[in-house]
Amino acid sequence: MSKNIVIVSGIVLVIVAVGVWFFFFRPWPIKNYPSTSRGPILMFGDSLVEGVGATAGHDLPSVVGAVTGVTVLNYGVSGDTTRSGVARLDMAVAENPKVALVLLGGNDFLQKIPRAETFANLEKIVTTFQAHGAMVILLGVRSGLLGGGADSEYQALAKKTRSAYVSDVLAGVFAHSALMSDAIHPNDAGYAEIAKRIAPVLKKLLQ
Repeated sequence: MSKNIVIVSGIVLVIVAVGVWFFFFRPWPIKNYPSTSRGPILMFGDSLVEGVGATAGHDLPSVVGAVTGVTVLNYGVSGDTTRSGVARLDMAVAENPKVALVLLGGNDFLQKIPRAETFANLEKIVTTFQAHGAMVILLGVRSGLLGGGADSEYQALAKKTRSAYVSDVLAGVFAHSALMSDAIHPNDAGYAEIAKRIAPVLKKLLQ
């Protein structure tokens, strides 16, 4: 086999590999990707973002940042619903983030806010970030924490808004006493497990 044939074969294999990845592992194109923004990366959400249950420096944004080698700003407020998230959105948008990771909905489910309103608010949050040039990673959370059932809505919203998506971030953590600080919030080890699922998605967007 000549050198030229080897080179051409290698190029074809690379093209095929990229095609396979695109069609099978990236189900929809991500809005604003690739980004030319030099803005920060931030995580916007509730107590799971603020870091309730974690010791200093082990909140979810900090751990995701440590794993990926980038700084992730913490825009988490304990107790936030999607309603209150919308109300304080301007402050986060003013950062002009390159990537916004959005983790909200758990408190809506606990407070029995109508599901349609929750996802309308989430859509507003996601599309507002996108309108300012950010790529968005939507992070799913278990409905009502105990009952499950919101995965399909989160995934549908991610597809509709062309956001990257990580399903139920508490999967494999919730109800495992070694990973929880209380009935709802992870401890340091729990947040580290969640970060392991989020970090690869963030890394792909930053490539």
